[in-house]
Amino acid sequence: MPLTMNREVFITCAVTGSGATQDRSPHVPRSPKQIADSAIDAARAGAAIVHCHVRDPETGAPRRDIALYREVTERIRDADVDVVLNLTAGMGGDMTFGDTETPLPLNPVGTDMAGASERIAHIRDCLPELCTLDCGTMNFAEADYVMTNTPGMLRAMGGMMTELGVKPEIEAFDTGHLWFAKELVKEGVLAADALVQLCMGVPWGAPDDLNTFMAMVNNVPDGWNWSAFALGRNQMAYVAASVLAGGNVRVGLEDNLWLGKGQLATNAQLVERAVTIVENMGARVIGPRQVRERLNLTKRAPEAN
Repeated sequence: MPLTMNREVFITCAVTGSGATQDRSPHVPRSPKQIADSAIDAARAGAAIVHCHVRDPETGAPRRDIALYREVTERIRDADVDVVLNLTAGMGGDMTFGDTETPLPLNPVGTDMAGASERIAHIRDCLPELCTLDCGTMNFAEADYVMTNTPGMLRAMGGMMTELGVKPEIEAFDTGHLWFAKELVKEGVLAADALVQLCMGVPWGAPDDLNTFMAMVNNVPDGWNWSAFALGRNQMAYVAASVLAGGNVRVGLEDNLWLGKGQLATNAQLVERAVTIVENMGARVIGPRQVRERLNLTKRAPEAN
């Protein structure tokens, strides 16, 4: 099918993620202040949306601590730069099995299973404009780890997000995840003007070759907004590919630590590079106000404790 290039592009910066990257680069933020400061720098560089996880301020390990999320949220909202806040809701579905002969009981190291209400407790508390909904269960690169998101869990979490007025950003790691996301819209769990992030090159989801990418793109329904990213060295190539295919883009240290060979990046530098690519393609980078209008977002303050 012919491509229709996107001429008005929004950039998401995925600031820190939950991967074990905290010791691989000094630029990966750990504390709420570091995460918020990095998000604010990314916004100043041109990101309209910042996607945030939180980490243990001392060890850098991923956390689900509401107080940490609230501090990040308040620091970003108190800043002198406007940006759309997107908090992860992807944690709390982690299963790590025993070895292949004795898979049960589950290994407590790496297992973190929580109910739907607990998994979005920080969303209810902070009320960001966006939050992620990983629309499927998936094997990651680790031998015995599974990211678990059952249909029942996703229906429950998606319904709670919709009721809160927080728009889910559907994270699709393979075509089947898009299939189920369309079912959630059909059932009325999610609104018809859905937003999806195409996640390319995450082992063992959709590989980041262009044939697979276009299969993902062609499975996004008309009327949905979409964005895409690829991990590691292909991050910037997918900035161009996404714009060319009609989508928006995501960059950031969650997905890639490098600006060039031997040169560790900051989030702001990755956003600046993405802005340059988008503008050199003849497109325009849009800001948070236009993103809110396009995605029908509501900016609100957190509920009082």
